[in-house]
Amino acid sequence: MAIVGGGPAGATLARLLAKDYKVLVIDKRRLDSDPQKGQFTKCCGGLIAPDAQKMLAKMGLALPQNVLVSPQIFAVRTIDINNKLERFYQRFYFNMDREKFDRWLISLLPDEVDLRCGSQFKHFEQEEDAVRIVLTQNNKTHIEHAKILVGADGAHSLVRKQLGIRGLVPREYISVQAKFTAKEIMPYFTAIFDKEITDYYSWIIPKEQHLLLGTALKPRENVSSKFELLQEKMKRYGIKLNKQVEKEGAFILRPMRVRQLSVGQSPIALIGEAGGWISPSSAEGLSYAFRSASYLAQAIKSDFKNYHKHYLDNITPLRRNIRLKNLKAPFMYNSQMRKWVMLSGLQSMQIDEN
Repeated sequence: MAIVGGGPAGATLARLLAKDYKVLVIDKRRLDSDPQKGQFTKCCGGLIAPDAQKMLAKMGLALPQNVLVSPQIFAVRTIDINNKLERFYQRFYFNMDREKFDRWLISLLPDEVDLRCGSQFKHFEQEEDAVRIVLTQNNKTHIEHAKILVGADGAHSLVRKQLGIRGLVPREYISVQAKFTAKEIMPYFTAIFDKEITDYYSWIIPKEQHLLLGTALKPRENVSSKFELLQEKMKRYGIKLNKQVEKEGAFILRPMRVRQLSVGQSPIALIGEAGGWISPSSAEGLSYAFRSASYLAQAIKSDFKNYHKHYLDNITPLRRNIRLKNLKAPFMYNSQMRKWVMLSGLQSMQIDEN
């Protein structure tokens, strides 16, 4: 079995199957060694939400201290620019370093896993009884064969693209995030709603002596200028953004219909965001990565030859979850409905910032 992508979905699937099957993991990052300057990193806010915490617990995993960063967060500050409203809500997140988190998950893989870091997946071809996989490593082309090929390579999945799935696909956004030095660290995660910037949302996350400012923007809609406008608006709002030290971007998906989700077509399987499995309301993806990997592992272990049918059955709760998230979304993203919710004060709390 070959898995393209060594992030949370791919690493979890490899760990769950390693004792029973021969597993190859392909990832372009050097997750098996110290990060190099200029190396690609995952653009991510680095918050572990309660659903992902629950999955870590169910898998018997506990976070090592070196993965966590301060401050740990227990509140969300919601800023509605259009309605000129602000509320605080209690939420429980683990604040972590995403790159260290991914490396920790890779470190859990048993020695049986064939880990090919620094390798680039190119394409695949379906043969009579196997999948022929072409990858490059150190400027050399390598050919591998597998009974099952799993795409765990994120929103811009080459596996999904080459599979040529027809029909609806999730709505695509570009996540842009910059890191700024900060003298005052906020003790909360900030969610910002402003239709002039995006029909999704923007965020501010404290990380040690820095603040992450990010937003999810539609492609080809003046991404750079909108991000600059967001910075200016936050400064006018009183958010102190000092020197910018990093800036990164990535594609993210937003499944607006269950039909936009995919598990692949046997012998090709899709997990995590490669299949569109991500929250349409918050863009939280870790719990979906863990759950889809777990469902696929269960399906393969129960019936290797007919895994696809079992995977479809297993993942039904995740489809239901995304359907419910889409029912929740209007209360967050419809300006008038959000105004009613925030004015009601429902589940909000007062913060004594002194």
